[in-house]
Order: sequence, then structure tokens, then C-alpha cells
Amino acid sequence: MTGKLTVAAIGGFILGILAMSLVTFTGAPELMVVEDESAHGFDETIEAIETSAEDAGWEVPNVQMLHEPVRAEGYEVDRAAVIELCQPHHAAEILADDRARVVTSMMPCRIAVYETSDDRIIVSRMNTAMIAEMFGGTVAEVMADATEEVEGVLATVLQE
Repeated sequence: MTGKLTVAAIGGFILGILAMSLVTFTGAPELMVVEDESAHGFDETIEAIETSAEDAGWEVPNVQMLHEPVRAEGYEVDRAAVIELCQPHHAAEILADDRARVVTSMMPCRIAVYETSDDRIIVSRMNTAMIAEMFGGTVAEVMADATEEVEGVLATVLQE
């Protein structure tokens, strides 16, 4: 009887791992990326984000129009842009801490704006609040503050 119980326990454990893996892999994209529909058109959304960010003390070092080089090669794609946002105070805190510098590859903060085939404008960004919790320390503190500020910047674009 003990052998059957052991086999059942191992089988249940393996089945549990498989079920958890399935949930993780199917749900991970929704957890890692936040998407909202903009209340504005494509160009207006980008302009509104830039203005709101600058008003909040953030710099906008670059806006990349991802569709332009793709279209130049003859591909038909909807418009897509990545807006880079940098808050020097937050950047300085990360760059001054050897352990925190591990997230330098995620700097500056990026927000994507893209059109869908049904003419909606989507604002997309990484779920930095969730990611911050995984790192702890300076990274968690700085990313939590930065996330709150970026969400404030986006609130002006996403509401109406």
C-alpha cells in the first residue's frame, strides 16, 4: 500500500508542476507587459506622453519610429514607436550602486505606442512594478518610484 501511495504522491507532484508551468507560460506575457488603449490618435499620443513626461521632470532622449525603417524595406506594417524616458535622479541612484547597475540594460524606461489593425492606439510598457519586486534593494525602491511617476505621466493620455 505504501508503494501505491508513493507513486500517487509523485504523480500528483509532477502533475502539479506541469499545471503550474502551463499557467505560468500562458499567463506570463500578461503579467510582464501592461497595455492600455489611448484616448488619442498615434501622433497625439506620442506628443501627449512627451509633454506630460517633461512636465513631470522627465527627459525624453529619443522617440524611435519603428515602422519607418521597416516600411523603407518594402514591408507594410502599422505605425509603432518607442518613447524613451529618463529621470536623471532615478538614473543616478541606479548607476551609483554596483549591485543595482544590473538593470542598466532596462534604462531608460521605454513606452511603446502602436496602431492595431482595427485602428486602436495601444500604449504598452513593461510591468516594472512587478519586476522591481524581484530585485529588492535600490532597484526595487527606484523602480517603484519610477513606475508610479510613469503611470502618472500616462494617466493624462489614457483617461477621457
